[in-house]
Amino acid sequence: MKEVKLLCWNVNGIRAVMKRGFLDWLARESPDVLCLQETKATPDDLPQGLLRPPGYFAFWNYPERKGYAGVATFSKEKPLKVQNGFGMPEFDKEGRVIASEHPGFTLFNVYFPNGKKDATRLKFKIDFYEAFLNYIEPLRKKGDRLVICGDYNTAHHEIDLARPKENSKISGFLPEERAWMDRLVSLGYVDTFRHFNKEPGQYSWWDIKTRARERNVGWRIDYFFVTPNLVSELVNAAILSEVTGSDHCPVLLELRVP
Repeated sequence: MKEVKLLCWNVNGIRAVMKRGFLDWLARESPDVLCLQETKATPDDLPQGLLRPPGYFAFWNYPERKGYAGVATFSKEKPLKVQNGFGMPEFDKEGRVIASEHPGFTLFNVYFPNGKKDATRLKFKIDFYEAFLNYIEPLRKKGDRLVICGDYNTAHHEIDLARPKENSKISGFLPEERAWMDRLVSLGYVDTFRHFNKEPGQYSWWDIKTRARERNVGWRIDYFFVTPNLVSELVNAAILSEVTGSDHCPVLLELRVP
């Protein structure tokens, strides 16, 4: 068995974080796999050093709409298999999912939709949740070892945001959004951070406009979930709140694999 280090980060624009030392940070942290969300870029926008950072195989999923959404997965070892999306055009056109198969686990890098804009986008978010769960459930049931990371755009419990009462009617903490996460857990998927850390005040996103990060008035909406058959292999999970450059910070998972 060996330990692998996975990092997940909503960068809110890959070009913006590149100007803030992203490649230096990547070299220092040296994760085995890095999953990025909200890259907001197409190949034409990016220099070669970012399209495929030194020491990594890089896989990108670009949405049809420019300057919007997008995910990328960087892996030191070439994955056994890589797939963009999960076979539903209405969701896949937004470039929100990369699935990569690695020795010992399958990794889903997901940028779940934000439902704050209006009722239509909230419905899109809930529909995406349902479609994605329907896609991964048969994999779990046949024994696949799954890691599902990304910006879920929902704080699960009151402990996961600084002001739960004030946000109880805001998308990101609505009952129907939280109920989907309840269902995820009821099916056996494990929130790896809470497996190790039950403390309050642990957040991964802060509103920039109100300078909420300085006061740690945040939300925990970035997660690594795993299937039950990986729980015994968990080594560590953490929030890297000291890392700046985006309104989100990276989250970490370390696990043992064959």
